[in-house]
Amino acid sequence: MKIKDLVNKFTYRSEWSEEDQVYIAHALELPSIRAHADTPEGAILEVKIPIELALESMHENGEKLPAPIGAQKFKGNLTVRTTPEKHREIVMRAAESNVSLNQYILSKLG
Repeated sequence: MKIKDLVNKFTYRSEWSEEDQVYIAHALELPSIRAHADTPEGAILEVKIPIELALESMHENGEKLPAPIGAQKFKGNLTVRTTPEKHREIVMRAAESNVSLNQYILSKLG
């Protein structure tokens, strides 16, 4: 896949910065690279420039390029590690709610 194609498949977010009075955008796959503009769309267009440069550099240095989140396959399984005490508490709350542990956790995740 060409780098420009990869850049266009990333998942972008643009948020208003009250402090800077601009929209700041980033790709979820490379969150440390950010750019700003007066509009959300403009910020996303702006951030694609340094992302493309970073990916080209990573490629030239033999680094693994991040996969677009939207292209990844998910099984629907999620393993969570917690303390035995927290595990017991969650099981008890699920029982009090008369639902399975899985349904209880899903309801809390939203």
